[in-house]
Amino acid sequence: MKLLSLVSAATIVTLAGCSAGGMKTTDDNANPMVGGAPMYASKNIIENAVNSKDHTTLVAAVKAAGLVETLQGPGPFTVFAPTNAAFDKLPEGAVAGLLKPENKAALTKVLACHVVKADALSGAIKTMIDDDMGKHPVPTIGGCTLMATYMGDKIMLEDENGRVANVTIADVKQSNGVIHVIDTVLLPKQ
Repeated sequence: MKLLSLVSAATIVTLAGCSAGGMKTTDDNANPMVGGAPMYASKNIIENAVNSKDHTTLVAAVKAAGLVETLQGPGPFTVFAPTNAAFDKLPEGAVAGLLKPENKAALTKVLACHVVKADALSGAIKTMIDDDMGKHPVPTIGGCTLMATYMGDKIMLEDENGRVANVTIADVKQSNGVIHVIDTVLLPKQ
């Protein structure tokens, strides 16, 4: 929770200016299916994520890092959720290594680089990108700064190492924020 409080104020200031038009409403409960499962806007991030067959690695990592309670909390959070296939792109043995108890701090840092302390739907993200002339910095609770861009309807996020993740499913509304499914794991600066 200390990590959350360190950057939450800066992130909210960064995102608040343009996110009002992208905020979820209680009347807007339509959500895409993720990993073959319905996603319910009335459930929190963890309650929905555990049902996606495409996010079993992410769920295991969140549990190993001890972040379940945080992501069940009131938020709001925007989570860029890597799929199992995204984790499979990492070097052989990387995921197994991160899941070891002795690597909990490193795992937490990686996961926290996928979470923003705000509720930012894709329309709000695109507006921020436009306002920043095509590239918007997105500070995460993990201290990473992602660069958001878009082409057509496709939003891309680049980490500080030059790894690019594409949002493959956007705007999966949650009771405590929003999930955007991504195809690449984003990593802290090395």
